[in-house]
Amino acid sequence: MFLYLSKLLPLFLYPLGLTCVSLIVALITLWKRPKIAAICISLSLILLLVCSNAWVAKNLVKSLEWQNIPSVEIPQADAMVVLGGATKSKIWPRTVVDLSETGDRVIYAAQLYLQKKAPVIILSGGRINWRGSGTSESADMADILISLGIPKSAIIQEPNSLNTYQNAVNVKKILTEKGLKKILLITSAMHTPRSLKIFQRQGIDAIPAPTDFLVSEGELNELVDTPKSAILNLLPDTNNLHQFTNALKEYIGNFIYALRGWL
Repeated sequence: MFLYLSKLLPLFLYPLGLTCVSLIVALITLWKRPKIAAICISLSLILLLVCSNAWVAKNLVKSLEWQNIPSVEIPQADAMVVLGGATKSKIWPRTVVDLSETGDRVIYAAQLYLQKKAPVIILSGGRINWRGSGTSESADMADILISLGIPKSAIIQEPNSLNTYQNAVNVKKILTEKGLKKILLITSAMHTPRSLKIFQRQGIDAIPAPTDFLVSEGELNELVDTPKSAILNLLPDTNNLHQFTNALKEYIGNFIYALRGWL
């Protein structure tokens, strides 16, 4: 039940959800209380304009992504852990497993393995039953890694986790069973701050290895590069709204996980 509510309730705290609620209130009050309706419509417009412009979205994303940038070369470890959320299962019309927009973590794990940063890759991720059918995320990631030349013997699958807390708990059991201690934690840069705290709370010696950066120095410089770009980046954009929502999701996740004592 917690898993279901944790995915459902925050929807009403995200910009699109709040806008829908506000517009519904406006529709209900439009004839009898037009002032309230006007306020709700205005709030909806302001919310969408603020949350979908590049200045706000990219700086909010940066506040998460730039927290755990390695200051030196990634060190060697006993294993690397790759968190799920990066694949689309092999379901028609897909003929193979596809990588999602956060699939960089799988490619990055393969690169680090070939650089001999760790001899073992632990893939952690199940499949939430109301989010489509298909194999577990760990199995999907394993298929891609094997296709990239990573030996099957170097891969350990953990197919039962449905959230980041479960990732940490289940990976901890594997590390204890295999006698592994230090890990490289591979996930999207935006997700790294929360996942790192959760893993460390479980007593795991985790070194952050973030990837899938959405905001770079170049993209921030574009905001102020010319007067035209500065103005254009104030305009609403669906990609900015998506990035803002994902960043807000992480901050809400931090709050909820902290309340449950998982951080």
